[in-house]
Amino acid sequence: MKIDLIFADDHPAVLAGVQHELRSVQTLHVVGTARNSSEAIDLLTQHACDVFVTDYIMPGGSFGDGMGMLSFLRRRFPGLKIIVFTTVGNAAMASEMMRLGIKSVLNKVDDIGHLISAIHAVYAGATYLSPSLRATGESEGHVIEPEGRRKRLSRREVEVVRLYVGGSSVTEIAKTLNRTKQTVSSQKSSAMRKLGINRDVDLFRFAYENGVALASEHSREGNASLENLTFM
Repeated sequence: MKIDLIFADDHPAVLAGVQHELRSVQTLHVVGTARNSSEAIDLLTQHACDVFVTDYIMPGGSFGDGMGMLSFLRRRFPGLKIIVFTTVGNAAMASEMMRLGIKSVLNKVDDIGHLISAIHAVYAGATYLSPSLRATGESEGHVIEPEGRRKRLSRREVEVVRLYVGGSSVTEIAKTLNRTKQTVSSQKSSAMRKLGINRDVDLFRFAYENGVALASEHSREGNASLENLTFM
């Protein structure tokens, strides 16, 4: 039995090192490697593979990176089993990825053996979470849940979060949306709770890492970006 893999990462040293390690495992076969989303999509279109391993932050490709790329992959290749191999150590981000349908999220600080174990687990239909990410989630009181168990944000919660991370205060948001401060504060708290985020700094980081558009308080693109993350 051979598990066919495609591996994507924008760092040549990481590609070479991981590929070397994986080739030493008899059950694994690296079909090809990519350095951006364009190369990855080309490979996935041309070659069948059992598991796709990809970095999260991988600029330069036509299909972007981060949640945008992962969402595209889920639509384009709905049956593809995906592992995200990343330096992003945010438990809330890992939860968002797994709720999107990513089968495994691994932190690059963990031993390479976890990647090998994750590939076999995902191939068999299971999920696998990085030990360091699981520990981070537990320390923050954040439960990282798989696909299908997410709580969806309402459109009003999306609107409040977008404005808040765009620099508006609760008072300013209340005036803009013609709501009471108590209502806006409650909607912000509800959104953070659903996202598994406890601190404002993590909310800002979440928005930044997901590429939420913040150009203006009336930006439809901003609302759409956040809704794509929270309405799966």
